[in-house]
Amino acid sequence: QVQLVESGGGLVQTGGSLRLSCTASGRTFSSYGMGWFRRAPGKEREFVAAISWGTARTEYADSVKGRFTISRDNTKNTVYLRMESLKPEDTAVYCCAARSSGRSRYAAAYDYWGQGTQVTVSS
Repeated sequence: QVQLVESGGGLVQTGGSLRLSCTASGRTFSSYGMGWFRRAPGKEREFVAAISWGTARTEYADSVKGRFTISRDNTKNTVYLRMESLKPEDTAVYCCAARSSGRSRYAAAYDYWGQGTQVTVSS
């Protein structure tokens, strides 16, 4: 079992930055692929970014490419999402997720989920 706890959300103005953190406990974090997803009010959950466990290779949704950066620190059991040049359309609850092999942009591929952290970008 893996427990995931997100932090770092908040209210920020358009063009601002935030860094989200997701800390894992319970199993060997370094062997898990990690992802960030978000859900805006009235919309479906969507993929944001993912990172592999071994090579730390990353992939991003087109909507955030060049603005968001996913990274991980296996010594701290933590994955980060650095968000820059934020836009009002980035407003959502951001959740991290873990899976036991590789990375994926598909939510159904993940085994464990955090509760999420709210990000609100004001115009």
